[in-house]
Amino acid sequence: MTLDPALGIPVVYLVDDEDVVRDALAWLLRSRRLLSEGFASAEAFEAHVADQPEPFPSAPSCLVLDVRMPGTSGLVLFERLIERGLLAALPVIFLTGHGDVPTAVSAVKRGAFDFVEKPFSNNTLVDRVEHALQTSADTLAARRQVDAVQRLLGELTERERDVMRLVIEGRPNKLIADALGISVRTVEVHRARVFDKMGVKSAVELANLLRQA
Repeated sequence: MTLDPALGIPVVYLVDDEDVVRDALAWLLRSRRLLSEGFASAEAFEAHVADQPEPFPSAPSCLVLDVRMPGTSGLVLFERLIERGLLAALPVIFLTGHGDVPTAVSAVKRGAFDFVEKPFSNNTLVDRVEHALQTSADTLAARRQVDAVQRLLGELTERERDVMRLVIEGRPNKLIADALGISVRTVEVHRARVFDKMGVKSAVELANLLRQA
């Protein structure tokens, strides 16, 4: 697993009502140099999320979640995370007993990253956690790219936006000038400013940047 340090320190959230399970998981993750935070209930984790600045999570993260717990169950917490649109940046790995495997499979179909059956293989679980963290990192990196492009677009004037739209359509400067009722020289100036502000050198680069974002 290779994560961009600029995205922050990865965190694995552990939600299980059994202290011994959380402690064992925390020790296991430390052996792979992974930071974790434990919560004894779904309610405690929800309270933690509510206290965090938006957007959450801000660093690559995943949630290792027990299916059955007193109070709010893991499945109910999972549904609430779906409602908040958090699964892409916070992949969920369910811990399940043998009898809950069909339920866990159903959760995977609903968007859970995976499930691991107790008693679990240490290497298998940590491997899945690392994959989940990579998925979270990819999501956060893509969101940062979108935010960066949106900021760049916000620096364009209305006329520059008009020129950009026609440049992306592949129109030459003469046709852009005719469409906007301005001179070719003015189009060239606006085109150059758009490229400079967006940090690109060609119409192809500009189109690819906007497509990726």
